[in-house]
Amino acid sequence: MKNLQRAEGFTMVEIILALFIGGVLMSAVYAVMISGQRSSAGVERKVAAQQDVRAALEIMAMEIGMASYNPFLATGIWLQGPSVPPDGSKDCIIAGNQTYKGIQEAKPTSITVEMDIGSNGFGNGSIAGADQNEVIRYDYDAAKQYITRSTNCGTAQPFLGADATTAPAGTRTVKAINSTAGINNGAGVAAIFRYYDSSGTELNPGTTPADMPKIRRVDITLAVETEERDPSTNQYRQMIYSTSVLVRNHAIN
Repeated sequence: MKNLQRAEGFTMVEIILALFIGGVLMSAVYAVMISGQRSSAGVERKVAAQQDVRAALEIMAMEIGMASYNPFLATGIWLQGPSVPPDGSKDCIIAGNQTYKGIQEAKPTSITVEMDIGSNGFGNGSIAGADQNEVIRYDYDAAKQYITRSTNCGTAQPFLGADATTAPAGTRTVKAINSTAGINNGAGVAAIFRYYDSSGTELNPGTTPADMPKIRRVDITLAVETEERDPSTNQYRQMIYSTSVLVRNHAIN
């Protein structure tokens, strides 16, 4: 009984010290949790950006690879590519130069390809606006940092990224930075499309139209930057994806 009567509780100093240590531990646990959540969100955004870019690259490669597909070897079917801005009086009419076949435009930042796939995928001997995806144009808008895709001389639609001047927050995963100073910290500018002949010599059909029929390979390069900063580095991630496409049909008369 004597020992119980002399038993003492915690002092105020001990209670304050215990609360302080507990607070420090809780703060540390909270910081680790927040860091983990931010890191996880950053990984998710990076994966989403990579998926968008890879999917875009695969679609572009597939469609460009079909350029000049003409299973019936029909003549006089190639159309004039879409004008910018679209002009119904000029778009999708018979092209004046049929030797360009299914590549009616070949510039570093834009390309127009055509193919006779018909509504059944096997062609019908003609190219018409009613047949979906027979005339496809990709164009890079450097000011808005996105790539557009138009079909059958229609209105261009955002394909990779969105209009940087009007897109709601959170709707873009990447910015297309091919023609900005953002690539390699301003060390270079990358064209989206580069063209080569059968011997591997680079062509410049955008300024030398006579090179248009010589195109046998198209290299596609997409330089992108994530729309949001990486939480761990506070920097925008920059990624470059590329592929080569053989346009075999373009060599067939």
